[in-house]
Amino acid sequence: MGNRRIEISSGQIEEQLDICAQIRAMAGEKRLAMVDTYGCQQNEADSEQLRGYLFAMGYGQTSDENQADIVVINTCAVREHAEMRVLGNIGALTHTKKENPDQIIVVCGCMAAEKNIVEKIKKSYGIVDLMFAPSELWRFPELLKTVIEGKRRVFELGGDATVAEGIPHLRTDGVKAWLSVMNGCNNFCTYCIVPYTRFRERSRRPESIIAEARELVSQGYREITLLGQNVNSYGNDLDCGVSFAQLIRDIDAIDGDFVIRFMTSHPKDATEELFAAMRDCKKCEKHLHLPLQSGSDRILKAMNRRYDSAKYLGLVDKLREYIPDVVLTTDIIVGFPGETDEDFEDTMRVVERVRYDAMFTFIYSKRAGTPAAAMDDPFTREEKQLHFDRLIEVQNAISEEKHGAYIGKTERVLIDGRDREKGVLTGRTIGGRLVRVPADDSLIGHFAGVEITDCNTWALRGKLV
Repeated sequence: MGNRRIEISSGQIEEQLDICAQIRAMAGEKRLAMVDTYGCQQNEADSEQLRGYLFAMGYGQTSDENQADIVVINTCAVREHAEMRVLGNIGALTHTKKENPDQIIVVCGCMAAEKNIVEKIKKSYGIVDLMFAPSELWRFPELLKTVIEGKRRVFELGGDATVAEGIPHLRTDGVKAWLSVMNGCNNFCTYCIVPYTRFRERSRRPESIIAEARELVSQGYREITLLGQNVNSYGNDLDCGVSFAQLIRDIDAIDGDFVIRFMTSHPKDATEELFAAMRDCKKCEKHLHLPLQSGSDRILKAMNRRYDSAKYLGLVDKLREYIPDVVLTTDIIVGFPGETDEDFEDTMRVVERVRYDAMFTFIYSKRAGTPAAAMDDPFTREEKQLHFDRLIEVQNAISEEKHGAYIGKTERVLIDGRDREKGVLTGRTIGGRLVRVPADDSLIGHFAGVEITDCNTWALRGKLV
């Protein structure tokens, strides 16, 4: 399932937009929809397409499920805890459905591609009217119309790795835009469910991506984030010869004052070509998120990561040759099945050698449906927590030291929103560092010079200059 690349034609998308117009005519008075998104940035991008379709159908947006005529839950399946939270929130909609029996409840996203979850929802969550996998998002209007007209439940798991152009977007951020360049994953890390829910990798055509980027710049967006489960492998499934590095160069050539960011990179596909593009392209962020996951070669092999610590460290050294002041962040899983004290010490050695600017760290949690779930895991949660706490302590000290080096410097910052502290705005440097600065809202969406005056583990603080 999901191995065959299927490109959806423009005619097929036009048919879906025609159905949107039909639903708009059927709906009558103004109706409201709520889109509730869980998980990664790719899900956020998918939700923008869901909102785009809903807008074309005549639905306004609400964040109140009690007011919504349609509730769309875009789910995440990466961790079982996330699934349990989603199922709990679906169950909590029972009272709103009781008050409004005509309310339509839609479940999509990665959970909707898991057969066991679909069967569970069919059996135990009768309030759900429509459920479809990520590969079927392009058919949302058609599937919804079937529910509306037939008053019956519809479940569509999908079977092919689809690529669709022309789906409308409704973006809710006026400064930052997600731009999906590819979908799916071929890596099959033993702890990860994503290749089974988003299917095999398929890249969008470069001309479509560049056209969308140009449109975003013309609309005033100041930050474009290129998305993919593994952006470094962009183009491997195409015959056009355009690599991810070349794609960055092509977008960098678009006229305008904006920043290019991207996520996520896999070390096995990181190349000098990419590092050179990051260095040469003035609009490209000088930040690379390069997940390590473990510094133990034995654990990396068990994870099926397809690199070892020596190769990873070689990449880091080469990256810093190209961009000496690059901001480097990572992911690390603590307590993978069978991880010993010695394995953990290997991870600590890599962390202390690399000196990451920031780190996203997780204690391993078993994920049903993945090979790692069947691995022997003799260590207790308490033992793993000790390793986790030590890693965080070391990394926090490194992050604060690195942030402290910015005090007294002036950075160009894209101001993108409000902080929780009144009168303070937030933004990011070209290296992706979070900056908090007292300023008024008129600066949101603009670049500003900020002198760094203070810092903590996760952010810099400064004043306008």
